[in-house]
Amino acid sequence: MTEIFESAGQALLYGIVGLAVMAVGFVALDLVTPGKLFHVVWRDRNRGAAVLLGSQSIAVGLVIMSAIRASESEEGLGYGLFSTLLYGLAGVLVMTLVGIVIGVLTPGQMGAVALDDGDDRRPHPAAWVQAGMYLGTAVMVGAALS
Repeated sequence: MTEIFESAGQALLYGIVGLAVMAVGFVALDLVTPGKLFHVVWRDRNRGAAVLLGSQSIAVGLVIMSAIRASESEEGLGYGLFSTLLYGLAGVLVMTLVGIVIGVLTPGQMGAVALDDGDDRRPHPAAWVQAGMYLGTAVMVGAALS
């Protein structure tokens, strides 16, 4: 029974680290998209912004999952939590940089284009492209951790 509580405690701690990395990811995405992301998604109901935020959340989760798996070592729980935090933040940084680079290489400001729902309220195709980039980057970062 003690092992169950110990494992649950570890899962809680890794969850807290993952939540912190997701919060940093939210802030990073907010910095590279026009407007305040919280308002753009929840108040303005912008579907392109929701696509970006949802895909980035899944991508960060994939990086955290890979980081947790890679953190299993003889060094103990503290080492695992710290390495998961660092790997997760590295993943957010790479995703943000990829978004910025693609934004420079594409016409218009990528964040602004991706948030343009148009008259039909459908997400701009750029939102789906950027979402795919986040997920692809997460897969690459996750593979680097294994």
